[in-house]
Amino acid sequence: RLTGRKPIEFIRGTNPIVIVDEPQNMETEIRKRAIADLNPACTLRYSATHTNLYNLVYSLDPVKAYDMGLVKQIEVDSVFTENDFNRAYVGLKDFPKSTIKSKVAARLEIDVETPKGIVRKIVKVNGGSDLYTLSNKRDIYKDGYEIASLDAVDGFVEFTNGVKVNKGESRGGLTDEIMKVQIEKTIEEHLRKEKKYKALGVKVLSLFFIDRVANYRTIDGAKGKFALWFEEIFKKYSAKPEFKGVIPFKVEEVHDGYFAQDKNRKFKDSSEGRDTLADDAVYHLIMQNKEKLLDNNEPLRFIFSHSALREGWDNPNVFQICTLNETKSELKKRQEIGRGLRLSVDNTGERIFDKNINKLTVIANESYEEFVAKLQKEIEDDCGVEFKGRIKDKNKKVTVKLKKGYELDKNFMDLWEKIKHKTTYRVDYETDVLVADTVKAIAAMEKVQRPVVKSVKTGIDMLEEGIGGRQLGSDLHYVDSLLVEVPDIYAYIEDKTQLTRSTIYRILTQSGRLEDVLKNPQLFLDMAVKEIKDIMNKLMVEGIKYEKIGGSEYAMKLFDGIEIESYLENLYKVKDAGKTITNYVEIMSEPERKFAEECETREDVEFYIKLPHWFEVKTPIGNYQPDWALIFKNEKKLYFVAETKSSLDETKRRLEENMKIKCGKRHFAEFPDVEYKVVRNVGELKG
Repeated sequence: RLTGRKPIEFIRGTNPIVIVDEPQNMETEIRKRAIADLNPACTLRYSATHTNLYNLVYSLDPVKAYDMGLVKQIEVDSVFTENDFNRAYVGLKDFPKSTIKSKVAARLEIDVETPKGIVRKIVKVNGGSDLYTLSNKRDIYKDGYEIASLDAVDGFVEFTNGVKVNKGESRGGLTDEIMKVQIEKTIEEHLRKEKKYKALGVKVLSLFFIDRVANYRTIDGAKGKFALWFEEIFKKYSAKPEFKGVIPFKVEEVHDGYFAQDKNRKFKDSSEGRDTLADDAVYHLIMQNKEKLLDNNEPLRFIFSHSALREGWDNPNVFQICTLNETKSELKKRQEIGRGLRLSVDNTGERIFDKNINKLTVIANESYEEFVAKLQKEIEDDCGVEFKGRIKDKNKKVTVKLKKGYELDKNFMDLWEKIKHKTTYRVDYETDVLVADTVKAIAAMEKVQRPVVKSVKTGIDMLEEGIGGRQLGSDLHYVDSLLVEVPDIYAYIEDKTQLTRSTIYRILTQSGRLEDVLKNPQLFLDMAVKEIKDIMNKLMVEGIKYEKIGGSEYAMKLFDGIEIESYLENLYKVKDAGKTITNYVEIMSEPERKFAEECETREDVEFYIKLPHWFEVKTPIGNYQPDWALIFKNEKKLYFVAETKSSLDETKRRLEENMKIKCGKRHFAEFPDVEYKVVRNVGELKG
């Protein structure tokens, strides 16, 4: 009997306690009013990703949950390529919004030539862009890699040579090989766990995230490449003696996908919009089958899904998550692993708390270091968790300033007059010596490895100081069937070293290593160039001669721009302002901190400065920045330039470091009254 009142009025009269799950979805004005209309005594909101923290009562962040054993432990099996830069690689990431409506731009991933070798980078392109230029003139992009067409609506880029790349796809690298190895590692890990947990009544599930439905199932429902690869690899592994009979079902029955369909029942990629009917259909299908999936008599064990799945979906018995993306996963790491972090259950529905069972293995198409860095940043940003030692306190940031009237300080001016002049250098070496030494170096190079797909399994530990790990195993997967185009090796080395072709010919033929070009052209060339440059640098440094450039010196006004901001832990606070010209001294190491302290406390040190970053000595191998300049008290003033090192043993320093120090000695040898030394402490300057 409602006596003419609405049902909701009876609810209001009880002053109910309202519990909201995933409250970030209830933040519109209409939804907030609807909750308020219930006249609640209080409202409790539960979420891992709150939009608004109204009155935070309790926070269970990912690190706490991990420490308390409330979620699975995480392992990362990283699958990535090594030594694979022999073909024109192009990946289409996205089409960023342009401020100029008529101008379409795209972000591509390509291999770019850098001083440190070939690096895979993101570049922005528009109509007419040339990848040969953007890659710093890599020959593999020379023929026809100008942009012919950009289509942000249909999501593709086409080049003048006919190569077409769709959004989310890549061409040229070992992309397919990487994804095949990911599927292989997922199946192998699944079978090992299924074999181990079967007796405990625990069903094992594996979840694949893919970026294009067509890769698993075409628009008409036929098998895509992922489905074909899966069945081929599953048959191979399930036939092995150790796994025979572990999963007693046909291969076609053990895998399936949950994808959106259009009104004509055609499969399609899920919309990025979160409220489409297509996404809801996928979501409800998964939720309705959740209990069925946990039944060991249900054949389905390997689930392919297009998107990260909306919050609220997970399954406690997901033990493997594999990100099968033709470009690196755009999903958040917390979204990826969140689908499988819940503690597992047995066939009676009882929760299992054994850490030896509750392990989630993420098979990722990136290195462990990349994965962990992203995961740690997301936890810090999304949850407000701070890993001790990894987060800087911005309140401890100070400004390094020059003292007023520094240019009138007599000691500073005396010291500056001694060291302010710039120099130039010339080098002298014999070509025959270069050829002989380089031939020996190239002949002794390590074996040139073929391009490989590598998988490294690492266990994750969440520690106070950050996310760490321990390596659990690794595998190499060689790719034998690849044909690569050999570039013009003489032109490549000539461009990198400025040697003549005849000299390069002598070096390569006499080294006996030319056959290695066919194994991995780019790797061989990079290794050979490194050896040639190392020998050239060594010979140039040994024969280098400096001389002052008349009328060329570092201008005093450069000191006016010395103001920098830094953290206190990277600074030494000056106590005796009369001994230097700044309020803080920037230090890069513990030996430098001790050196600054000694300069202040020693009575025989009259004045010192930490030389600014722009004070450089030109060398054939890059500019060199000495550390300190000092004046010692004496009957005759002693002027020193010092380089601080923790060890005086040259074998414990990098080759490049030692060569720059030699150049520093030759440079300052041209300055009367100035002595240059490499020391561990101030006392060694006078030793």
